[in-house]
Amino acid sequence: MNAPSDNAAPLTGSDDSAENHDLAAGRRVLQLEARALARLADELGANFSQAVEILSQVKGRIVVSGMGKSGHIGNKIAATMASTGTLAIFVHPAEASHGDLGMITDEDALLVPSNSGETTELGDMLNFSKRYEIPMIAIVGRAGTTLAESADVALIMADEPEAGTLGLAPTTSTTMTLALGDALAVALFERKAFSESDFHVFHPGGKLGQSLVRVRDIMHGADDLPLIGPDTLMSKALIVMTAKRFGCVGVIDAAGDLLGIVTDGDLRRNLTDDLLERTASDLMTEAPTVIREDALAAEAVHVMNERQITGLFVTDGTRPVGILHIHDCLKAGIS
Repeated sequence: MNAPSDNAAPLTGSDDSAENHDLAAGRRVLQLEARALARLADELGANFSQAVEILSQVKGRIVVSGMGKSGHIGNKIAATMASTGTLAIFVHPAEASHGDLGMITDEDALLVPSNSGETTELGDMLNFSKRYEIPMIAIVGRAGTTLAESADVALIMADEPEAGTLGLAPTTSTTMTLALGDALAVALFERKAFSESDFHVFHPGGKLGQSLVRVRDIMHGADDLPLIGPDTLMSKALIVMTAKRFGCVGVIDAAGDLLGIVTDGDLRRNLTDDLLERTASDLMTEAPTVIREDALAAEAVHVMNERQITGLFVTDGTRPVGILHIHDCLKAGIS
């Protein structure tokens, strides 16, 4: 076995020495990989655009395949593409040789990462792609390899050493492969103008899903709106407020435009003997804070917290089309 390089300083046994060694190793790895990514970006050329063009024209799916660490990275690339609107699956090359080649059609395209470019297990897949004229994009460590020569387009990674004192474990190469996969996925979804609403379709759960929920997704519709006219007596307004249970009532004119709002707070501030005989226009707050139905629900929460209110009328222009309560946002996991 070769002796460790001079990058690996021997440990003395003290806690400070061990910590310093760990930090030095971590920083060295990050710096090496960052340098490789910067060089990879600088060297990106026309072949990248050619690869995006081929993948964007696929009628079927992008089939990603790879062996070992490249396979793990390939799985992530396929998942990223699938989550951003590009049909993609991962097929293991060893399983492909035992029947899973049947999952690949002549309407698909192959995306195959392999640092060495000579992975034996990919042989059957390469032959299959040639036989059925299935376009193939390769991500390889160097030109002139079997994979690079077999591919329609080969994306050659920057010639940078693997991080680590032995320089053997896949580190820098897998980081570059992952980054190239991300670059392809982003370029593909930008070509098709993949939007936030499209993204939400594929990410309905978790924090990503919550951050993309729109007001229209959780608001109460027109049938639930607490609305009255400006001349409505507060005795009747209270009945509407109680029935609708939003703690407020909207005041609209004859054309259906929102003039103002009467809230529980307005009632408390105007507790007089003649309260029930007064009209909504006497108590209402004019030009109330409202929100658009296509606004993010997180924006609505921010507005309610900032104004210290618990509800918002949702309007199309000046006409109320819905109402949103802070409890609706909390139920949706948005806070």
